[in-house]
Amino acid sequence: MAASPDESPPSPWVRRFARLIPEHGEVLDLACGSGRHARLLAGLGYRVEAVDRSPLGLAALQGLGRVTPRQADLEDGSWPYHGRLFAGIVVTNYLFRPRLDDLLACLAEPGVLLYETFMVGNERHGRPSNPAFLLRSQEMLGWVQQRGWQVVAFEEGQVDVPKPAMVQRLCATRGTSAVLL
Repeated sequence: MAASPDESPPSPWVRRFARLIPEHGEVLDLACGSGRHARLLAGLGYRVEAVDRSPLGLAALQGLGRVTPRQADLEDGSWPYHGRLFAGIVVTNYLFRPRLDDLLACLAEPGVLLYETFMVGNERHGRPSNPAFLLRSQEMLGWVQQRGWQVVAFEEGQVDVPKPAMVQRLCATRGTSAVLL
């Protein structure tokens, strides 16, 4: 699915592992921004809840089939997803540790977590540079290993595309998952 001229294309990491999400499941696209991953997932046949605090990106998702846009401040106030379970959770370029347990509790069994964001060392390349928004080395692995989830793929280190950055990427499953790629 092509990106519109004013948005970046879906992450190759998300594109690579999205089909592991159980069929007919609902996917949470957390801090979705302009909805690049919501569009990709909807195009693959998933129902998507796309949440962000900014109404600007969400406006472009209004009326898009299989996508439910939701404006919510994920960092202040009550967690909007207590009791909800999703077959997949997709998060890119976002980290707010105080909500991490709430977020991970929303992954159904079976379910797939696709997460990609910045890590320590990114301050050499620009923003984000605040340690509160940078993962420590192998931090994501700890999140899922303490829960007994299966790590399908994990990467960390410098990337040069779309711009130089230090990132971590994780694909993990909770419970029995689809055939691995």
